[in-house]
Amino acid sequence: MWSDDPIVKLALAFGALSLVSVGGAPAMMPEIHRLAVVVNGWHTNAEFARDMALAQSAPGPNFMMISLVGWRVAGFPGLMAATLAAIIPSSIIAFIVGRLYTRFSQKDWFNVARSALPPIVLGLIVASGVVTASAAVSGAIGFGIVILSAAIVALTSRNPLIAIGAGALIGLIAGRLGFL
Repeated sequence: MWSDDPIVKLALAFGALSLVSVGGAPAMMPEIHRLAVVVNGWHTNAEFARDMALAQSAPGPNFMMISLVGWRVAGFPGLMAATLAAIIPSSIIAFIVGRLYTRFSQKDWFNVARSALPPIVLGLIVASGVVTASAAVSGAIGFGIVILSAAIVALTSRNPLIAIGAGALIGLIAGRLGFL
């Protein structure tokens, strides 16, 4: 990196990530994990999983995880640096793409490019789930909860709150019995 200053490192890392983010914050989670845990050591896997759960449970955008990483690294200045670095470049790109859309939306090549984006975003979101689960899971019981939750959500038309409740109940029982 160009600087050892954590504010500069946050701004450069999340600014660069913002330039290539397709699919929003959930699709960026594997790279956020890599930056925060593997490359810079700002989080442990457990801390990342905890902050991810907090970001997902709070109302508002999933983008909060980026702000939490910044907060953990450098307090409020870190929060602002990470958040603004992730918002400003992608906002400029969204503005430009919006202008291009009105100009080129009738062109065949543009429609081909637009139809290629959903599979890319889906792949990034699935990768996000895998990275987040691997950061949060410890042991066979945790792995079982992940598989059970994924099966409930993917294979049934039940409300996802059932998966959350079942996972919480299994975790509570396993914790009381000394398995977690």
